[in-house]
Amino acid sequence: MSRPDISPFLTHFTKGNDYEDAFARLRKIIASRKLIAGSGQIKGGFHCVCFTEMPILPDGLVSEQSKSKYSPFGICVSKQWLFERGGRPAIYHPESDYKLLPESLRWRHVRYELRDTFERTDFTWEREWRIKCDELQLEQREAQIVVLDQTWANRLIEEHDTDEGYKVRQYSVIFDGEIAQAYRDSFQWTILPLR
Repeated sequence: MSRPDISPFLTHFTKGNDYEDAFARLRKIIASRKLIAGSGQIKGGFHCVCFTEMPILPDGLVSEQSKSKYSPFGICVSKQWLFERGGRPAIYHPESDYKLLPESLRWRHVRYELRDTFERTDFTWEREWRIKCDELQLEQREAQIVVLDQTWANRLIEEHDTDEGYKVRQYSVIFDGEIAQAYRDSFQWTILPLR
């Protein structure tokens, strides 16, 4: 069944003080080939890597007009890939239901309160998925990179090539040029520009 409101992919968006900061974080993720888990806003202090299943739209979750906390940079994986590694949808429950969950499921709890306007807490729009881990290793053939547009995609590749050129120059101090060139890594990630 076609569901345009739900994506078969999950995206982990980077955060930052501005686009440059968020882009630098994306480059660090790509270089390390892993996402580091966090425990902020996760009751119980569980370490998780968080994703959203919302369809990626240029003026949706990452809209500049909405002052979103998300940048237009991130890592996208298939639901199946994350599910096979233990990733699951968040469980939206009132705070009072947290202890009703078995200990093994508490890492998935997200506070959800609709009692009155003062206590209202609703993050269901994020359609969050989590995986409980300290870090999530990324595979180039399974993960894709999300950027705002082709300009940022070009910049990502150019900066990668510059870094690789620097690495080859460093190796050429020890080895001859041909051996040093063998250490150059080509950019093999798939890039998904939002626009």
